[in-house]
Amino acid sequence: MILISTMGLLSILRKLKSSPDKELRILLLGLDNAGKTTILKSLASEDISTITPTQGFNIKSVQTEGFKLNVWDIGGQRKIRPYWRNYFDNTDILIYVIDSADTKRFDETEQELQELLCEEKLVGVPILVYANKQDLIGSATSAQIAEGLSLHTIKDRVWQIQACSATSGEGVRDGMEWVLKNISKK
Repeated sequence: MILISTMGLLSILRKLKSSPDKELRILLLGLDNAGKTTILKSLASEDISTITPTQGFNIKSVQTEGFKLNVWDIGGQRKIRPYWRNYFDNTDILIYVIDSADTKRFDETEQELQELLCEEKLVGVPILVYANKQDLIGSATSAQIAEGLSLHTIKDRVWQIQACSATSGEGVRDGMEWVLKNISKK
């Protein structure tokens, strides 16, 4: 696990905030239909009423608190996943989105996440897991998902799981606040 003392983190944030529009590269991954694009559009304050499956990738730059977040939203269909590794270079933060209501695919999403955690180019990269679709009946809680994904065994990076609903926006900004608080250089 990457540990940064409180003073160290504060000095990093001060230094980053003193430079206008510090750019961060965020990689947004997860299985198809997890809600990645909806989260991205929500962050960009865009209309989420017409979302279609991402066949390749979307890139959005979002300005927030003196940071320019360059978010790469890569499609999650099985045939696209082998290409995810083409986007790993220079990633500052990995955001992994899970459909909390699709319990039948938890094994598949765990396998994909574990593969990402083993990628050499992502070693030490902080990870935010969005437990999306919390507004749906039968959704697993973020605690259940964290347990199911064995997130507590992650020792080589800082991580956070955040319950959210991309459609209502609930929890999405909270996750991004965690991201901004846990910026660290690889």
